[in-house]
Amino acid sequence: MSFNLADYAELLEDLSPHSQNALQANWHEATKVFSPRGLDNYLKGAAAIRGLGKGDSLVETWIEKAPMVAKEVGEDVVGDLATASLELASRTSGTVIELLLATSAIAANRLGDAELFIKYLQFINTLIAQAPRGVRPMLDKLEVLFQHLTLGGLRRWALWGAHAHRTNYEEQIRYFSLDSKESMAMLQKERKGTLLVNVQRRINMYLRALWARDFFMRPTSGDFETREGYRPYIEDYLLHVPDAFDDFTVEGQEPVSGLELYRATAAHCAAHVVETKLPISAEALNPMQIAVISVIEDARVETLSIRRFPGLKQLWSKLHTATPEMNGSMGDYLNRLARALLDESYKDKDPWIVEARALFALAQEKLDSNLTSWDIGVQLAHSFGQKRIPFNPRTDLLTAPYRDDNRYFWEFEEFDFNKAASAGYESIKQVRKYVSVMEMANEIDVETAGDDAEEIWVLGTELFPYENIGDESGGKSFNELEGKEPVSDPFHYSEWDYQIQLERPAWATVLEKRAKAGDLQIIEAITAQYKREIHRMKFLLDAMQPQGVQRIRRLEDGDEIDINAAISSLTDIRLGNQPDPRIMMRSVRKTRDFSILVLLDLSESTNEKVQDQEYSVRELTQQACVLLADAINKVGDPFAIHGFCSDGRHDVEYYRFKDFDQHWDETPKSRLAGMTGQLSTRMGAAIRHAGHHLQLQRSAKKLLIVITDGEPADVDVRDPQYLRYDTKKAVEEVAKLGVTTYCMSLDPRADNYVSRIFGQKNYMVVDHVQRLPEKLPLLYAGLTR
Repeated sequence: MSFNLADYAELLEDLSPHSQNALQANWHEATKVFSPRGLDNYLKGAAAIRGLGKGDSLVETWIEKAPMVAKEVGEDVVGDLATASLELASRTSGTVIELLLATSAIAANRLGDAELFIKYLQFINTLIAQAPRGVRPMLDKLEVLFQHLTLGGLRRWALWGAHAHRTNYEEQIRYFSLDSKESMAMLQKERKGTLLVNVQRRINMYLRALWARDFFMRPTSGDFETREGYRPYIEDYLLHVPDAFDDFTVEGQEPVSGLELYRATAAHCAAHVVETKLPISAEALNPMQIAVISVIEDARVETLSIRRFPGLKQLWSKLHTATPEMNGSMGDYLNRLARALLDESYKDKDPWIVEARALFALAQEKLDSNLTSWDIGVQLAHSFGQKRIPFNPRTDLLTAPYRDDNRYFWEFEEFDFNKAASAGYESIKQVRKYVSVMEMANEIDVETAGDDAEEIWVLGTELFPYENIGDESGGKSFNELEGKEPVSDPFHYSEWDYQIQLERPAWATVLEKRAKAGDLQIIEAITAQYKREIHRMKFLLDAMQPQGVQRIRRLEDGDEIDINAAISSLTDIRLGNQPDPRIMMRSVRKTRDFSILVLLDLSESTNEKVQDQEYSVRELTQQACVLLADAINKVGDPFAIHGFCSDGRHDVEYYRFKDFDQHWDETPKSRLAGMTGQLSTRMGAAIRHAGHHLQLQRSAKKLLIVITDGEPADVDVRDPQYLRYDTKKAVEEVAKLGVTTYCMSLDPRADNYVSRIFGQKNYMVVDHVQRLPEKLPLLYAGLTR
């Protein structure tokens, strides 16, 4: 779906010409990151900020930075950013508001979470009330501050300066400009060892390497007043971890770095997600029983993980500090129990710990079920009652910093593992339900249904008018009468994100569109134009045709005697010469077993004229396809000609001009004559869909020839490397299906990237584009020889 800026003219009529030019320049980027609702909020925000009357520079900063914020933390926060800017208008100058907007992308990038970004805006609002002259110099240094501080640390650093220099404005400015010794001392004090934003990609790759699946982490910032922060937890099937970790130090041992602590935390949370097959019911359990069962469940998932990855044991063990001397509270015993079940080298003679170890050892064969945790936990909780030590849920907590609060596996609410499997993609699975005409007619339409509808009702075939309406319909369907094309079933394909080294499932949607018929005279004119080339190829094509049964002579081992060779060898014997032992022959059936699919790039760029020529790249591709189709048709190989273009990841349009089971006659020729160039080039999804069609063929060899005039690109992708890596991944995926992919590129700069996508020997760059029609059939002959 494309968005036209002219559709929003009423919202933008108050903008100055200079601001409108700025919006026009940034519109393409905005359409990549905003949904229709987000674009509406974006433009309303521009109009509202214009209404403040604080100059065009403020409006243009919003126009430039708001899409960057949406790209980092989602479009929902853009409304909060606009509201915060408007609220500050009566309390500070337009320069400060402009600086807030200018640095908002930096804050969004470093915080990495929508909730934290909203808290950041609230913090700015608080700081302006307490230290109005410090906000501007602080925003000037925001990038430096966020390189060392979490949001909580920034808040504590700023509020200390606001209270210390409440009336001394000169010192206040020096403090927030990082020009005073006090400021640097407080910065060092609030600085944390390792920030999640700096290591998140490495942790994601670490989890992917362990469990070969995706996990998604979200930062939390609970340390506004203290440096402790929240404990890790799993909620909505996402891993929530602190936004920073200090190094973990134990007296007499080497400190554990923040990076190692992140690895231990993420691995433990991921172990819960992987190994917890069913939730544990908390019905009829008291808080003490829940606490003990939680420790056993932690030990269970860690034991199962250590069986697969023994190195995790060392990673987790060094974060447990409990000792046998700790016996003042039940929390002490729980920490001793956690360490005892993880580390067999830990010595603890307490009868309760000994009993727990014995029970856990007996259950080693039953650890696949978390009912084992329930059984052991209830028994141990009953045994602990003999110690007559009270349990306090608020203070008797586990001290190992990497362990989560275990809310994930308690059945306090409905537990959906389908949602858990797709956590982080924020997508709702839709079901296409095929219904009859009467069901469709009798059902009440839901006018407010949107993209999040759970069911989409469709008819199995097109709907035709009732036969008594008259003859004006001419046997045409309602779609044809209204000029609307029927919507095909969507095909969802994954995409590879090289930045996080993860696969985004069901990310791109391919919709097959009906190719429109064109003038058949165009194809006939092409055949007449290249009559000489067609005649020149006749001998090459005759050599490629199957020759039926052929005899292979002069073999040492064969099916029958070659009489001529045997007579020649007998003659050599009588003459006293060394006879040739190759006197056998074999009959072999020569057959070709190829399926070829030609995939055409039909993007807007194909409408450009060939240099120094009157025809376009699309017309040249059309000519080449006609010659190739004639060649393949003469040889007899099954072949198909398809094309694609795209308008974002939700609309990859796929056209089937000729299918494998169709004859090369007027129907596919007219469709090829009607081909047009439009939109963009999301090549990875198209290659995956072409691989789907080739997989249905029973041929021993399957060949996909991609013809394109440029690199993969789309309107919703800013990074030029993203779709290149995804296309490379798509080529690897179809190769697993037995499909060989070859690219013929018409882009003179393709040498910079095409070999990395398709392989060193699987591409050709056509330097002289006008020679494409004669080169394509020769390429086919070489690849299928």
